[in-house]
Amino acid sequence: MALTKKQLEAFEKQLCDWRDDLEGAQNESMHAMHEEEQTAFPDPTDQASVETDRNFDLRIKGRERRLIRKVEKTIMRLREGEFGSCEGCGGDIGLKRLQARPVTTLCIDCKTEQEQEERTHI
Repeated sequence: MALTKKQLEAFEKQLCDWRDDLEGAQNESMHAMHEEEQTAFPDPTDQASVETDRNFDLRIKGRERRLIRKVEKTIMRLREGEFGSCEGCGGDIGLKRLQARPVTTLCIDCKTEQEQEERTHI
């Protein structure tokens, strides 16, 4: 099942919009974090709470950065004509799977097999 030119264009627009939204949110969050003062709270519990919140925000931002890289790689695969092909078996990735998770690189069968292997190694 080869994707039509119209479908590919729609995926590229969706991916570019998604990347732009993620990057915008990253920039806003980082700007806000830089503007916050490093306040020393008299109560150690308050200080610990602020540091815990900051660490949580940084973990989220790290995940968003990894997602941005995945989206950028997917855009490159799309432009190179590799989008929609499974990296595991070389077959086509189903349209519904691509619509649900456009950054996927594996068809449902290869992904299921990968997850089963991960479960047995844990």
